[in-house]
Amino acid sequence: MNIRRRTPEDAAACVAALAEVQRADRYPVDWPDDPWGWLAPAGLTSAWIAVEAGSVLGHVGLTRDGEIVRLFVAPSARGRGLAARLLDAVRAAARGPLKLEVSSEGEAAIAFYERSGWRRVGSSRADWVNAAGEPALVHHYVTP
Repeated sequence: MNIRRRTPEDAAACVAALAEVQRADRYPVDWPDDPWGWLAPAGLTSAWIAVEAGSVLGHVGLTRDGEIVRLFVAPSARGRGLAARLLDAVRAAARGPLKLEVSSEGEAAIAFYERSGWRRVGSSRADWVNAAGEPALVHHYVTP
């Protein structure tokens, strides 16, 4: 298994992995009209993927303001430390503190971040809706 920078040639494999995650976890809550575009939000400066045997097993992005975005690991690859390795790749490339947001519905992600030492600094309502159709409660974290 290899962690490397994402390239445009990885689009189809990244979208396939995202589709697996969406079916299992409803992340994202609603399937985007342009999933490759969703994986490249405004301000994205870099993205990394975990790859094995030609399949993308995980993904993470970094924005210019130090925010971790679009972090996911395919259900078939969980429990192998891929999320931590993807975050390590971002930390190695980033300068300064990092931040991220996670929906309160992402209980496994919240547990992972808190076990990893990320510190919750607040919560707010998002401008998108959760699975219940209400504005999502989003928790804000900063690097340990």
